[in-house]
Amino acid sequence: MTPQWFGRSAARRRGGADLVVVGAGVVGAASAYFASLAGLRVVVVERGAIAGGTSSAGEGNLLVSDKEAGPELDLALYSQRVWREDLAEHAALWEFEAKGGLVVAASEPSVAALRELGDHQRRHGVEVRDVAREELRDYEPHLSPELAGAAFYPQDAQVQPMLVVAHLLRLARGLGTEVRTGTEVTGFLRDGERVTGVRTTGGDIPAGAVLNAAGTWAGAVAGLAGVRVPVLPRRGFILVTQPMPPRTVRHKVYAAEYVGDVASSDAALQTSPVVEGTDSGTILIGASRERVGFDRTVSVEAISALAAKAIALFPMLREVRAMRTYLGFRPYCPDHLPVIGPDPRAPGLWHACGHEGAGIGLSTGTGKLVAQALTGRAPDLDLKPFAPDRFPDTEPDTEEVPQ
Repeated sequence: MTPQWFGRSAARRRGGADLVVVGAGVVGAASAYFASLAGLRVVVVERGAIAGGTSSAGEGNLLVSDKEAGPELDLALYSQRVWREDLAEHAALWEFEAKGGLVVAASEPSVAALRELGDHQRRHGVEVRDVAREELRDYEPHLSPELAGAAFYPQDAQVQPMLVVAHLLRLARGLGTEVRTGTEVTGFLRDGERVTGVRTTGGDIPAGAVLNAAGTWAGAVAGLAGVRVPVLPRRGFILVTQPMPPRTVRHKVYAAEYVGDVASSDAALQTSPVVEGTDSGTILIGASRERVGFDRTVSVEAISALAAKAIALFPMLREVRAMRTYLGFRPYCPDHLPVIGPDPRAPGLWHACGHEGAGIGLSTGTGKLVAQALTGRAPDLDLKPFAPDRFPDTEPDTEEVPQ
């Protein structure tokens, strides 16, 4: 079928590419890999180092448990298939671990709400097992005995996100992709309204299409093309403990209120405990959310709240030392859906951004769908719910532009 842009051959003749991907985080890496696998000549440009933004500051979650029925859950389930089928042979490279997620509730009303959510999710393809109070210790021996029940999600998994980025880009390079780090996009090449490439600090790159996969910087990149994509930073902290014996925490364990925090648009600080172990023995503790622009100040309030709530789930953590903490910025969209697909306001410009805290898990599905659409195939999922032009052009963004 005919690709969804013109000028592909012309761009190649001018020393350009079929596709320029802006951003070498996990979404950009997945998009580059699947586009190159589909036969496109791809150039990835990154102003810093690969995985230098959000992808280096997360836990590597591949979750379906925290998503209600709708387009994001559809994308999460689709991405799960891509991780487990299309990329199965490479799973060991990024430490894919199908550990499952245990969502715990502290009261009977919370258990009832968890059961209702699980019923809805089951009808849309999610595997959910109800866990009674007396079964909790079978899943996690160190959990607090005060908890009232839980739901177990065997599809939840985890990867090491920086390894995902590094290896997807390595695989893409093997298919002909070029990766240019230290290369900042400063503008777009245009033929009338059409985007025909990028201007960068390393020179112009003509292209048949440009994909904005710039994470928390995606709104600024879109602005260079004269279009509004309201991706805003949402800061989060993670605590890392001293190494513990293997399988001290067996699954990803989080409190039921985490689901509500993920779906919230509140700019104020929100914390809900998420606790999981790693192969090295350290335990990761999250999750906090707040919209404070790109302020990198360490918040004692956020860290203290995370520690206290983690201890409430696992009392034994009271005697465990925290070795360090780190922070990152999730690329947040006001309606909690990512932005995926072609931008009709600037033909030739595509977007794959705004995945907030779900970007690691949704990256592979996003990349495969974008590659399908770019090469003229019908995407496996309808991209309309993720349309870049679904937001009003006149509504101002309140967060500062990243420097």
